[in-house]
Amino acid sequence: MSFKFVEIFAWWTGNTIGTRLWTWRHGERVGEDQFGNTYYRTRGGKVDPTLGFQRRWVIYNGPAEASRIPPGWHGWIHHRTDVAPVDETYVARDWELPHTENLTGTAGAYRPQGSLLAEGKRVSVAADYQPWVPGA
Repeated sequence: MSFKFVEIFAWWTGNTIGTRLWTWRHGERVGEDQFGNTYYRTRGGKVDPTLGFQRRWVIYNGPAEASRIPPGWHGWIHHRTDVAPVDETYVARDWELPHTENLTGTAGAYRPQGSLLAEGKRVSVAADYQPWVPGA
């Protein structure tokens, strides 16, 4: 088990030394997604008596950002399914797009036509505000 010094204090790096110790002591590795995030559950699938269900958690490969969890793992970690994606033979449908992380607040964020942040000049519409002009 290796850790970086920054993990002692910085939770946004993916995990802290406390998370590493908890995982080492109580966790069982379930699998890893295509982004390098590693998924764990309580050792042996044991049900936590306080919660009434099995604990499941993820250690992110990079910043701790929940939108970095792909749909299959999202369902497993939120107890929507008991079968982890590594244990099933799931084939994506033609209409399903590959997972992308949430780009809100970045240069790659979606900016629809008419948005103040979109490039180009905004197209005027009939419902635009017309200010009152004195004497008009």
